[in-house]
Amino acid sequence: MQTVVTGRRRRVRSRRSTIAVLAVLTIAVFALSLMIGQTFYSPAEVLQVILGQTVPGASFTVGELRLPRATLGLLAGFAFGIAGVTFQTMLRNPLASPDIIGINAGASAAAVFGIVLLGLDETAVSFLALGGALLTAAAIYLLSHRGGFAGARLILIGIGVAAMLDSVITYVLSKAAAWDLQTAMQWLTGSLNGATWGAVIPLAIACAVLVPTMLTQSSGLDMLRLGDDTAASLGVNVPRTRILLLVAAVGLLAFATAATGPIAFLAFMAGPIAARLVGPGGSLLVPAGLVGALLVLVADLIGQFAFANRYPVGVVTGVLGAPYLVYLLIRTNRSGGSL
Repeated sequence: MQTVVTGRRRRVRSRRSTIAVLAVLTIAVFALSLMIGQTFYSPAEVLQVILGQTVPGASFTVGELRLPRATLGLLAGFAFGIAGVTFQTMLRNPLASPDIIGINAGASAAAVFGIVLLGLDETAVSFLALGGALLTAAAIYLLSHRGGFAGARLILIGIGVAAMLDSVITYVLSKAAAWDLQTAMQWLTGSLNGATWGAVIPLAIACAVLVPTMLTQSSGLDMLRLGDDTAASLGVNVPRTRILLLVAAVGLLAFATAATGPIAFLAFMAGPIAARLVGPGGSLLVPAGLVGALLVLVADLIGQFAFANRYPVGVVTGVLGAPYLVYLLIRTNRSGGSL
């Protein structure tokens, strides 16, 4: 008995240490993204700008360009990560991320429609993308709920819906004028370029409201991993918990996608990477959120400074995510499909 208790305490300490390291790394990369660029600013200068002091050059470059961009990347990465792992855990399948089951495609189709056919501005496109993600999630849930909830059915229906929406996107793009095509493609790649506080604030409010809601349901989410019947026998109100988690996760995903566009494979990668880092036992919500934020910040730095040309963050995560998808498909086929 003592051996079991000791082992459990060791796992808890290891888990907390890993989460702390992830948090420190995320903060460090966030700070680095504020300092480096065409002009390097020292940590002291960056801190002065954050505190509201006027620093020649840095006040504009850091305060108006780098800080909104880094903050948007941090929040969007956390939102994508926590939303993705919620779907993967609830459906007990690492392939059940919003990237795969069509929710991102719903936001993208709505945005492309607004850009190409309606000629909407950036703000209107963001709201349209938000609505597209919410409607797509609702449609997938309703279509998969016949005769009771089934995760495998939801995934298959989501993949089918995603394929249809991708076809819609391709058709609309084929009708686009050159200037609209450029705008639409920039949005579809997922980018932090042109980030403003106007894009950051709605996402920050969504995170402030929805993340605590999801954290209060984290124990119920862990129970759902064991199956609906087992979770219910352990006292979880399965329908209520699932609806709360779905609404909160889709809301986070929708606001993040509206702000940055669909950052490829981010929601898909964050959960499994977090699970590998922190090990079994305990909620993956915070670790996955931190991994998502760290991935976005690192990918943005790579896209800006690692090559001769600058690339949107979605291009970098897409390059990282495609081979990871192949690896995860192989591992899932061998192990039976759990995080």
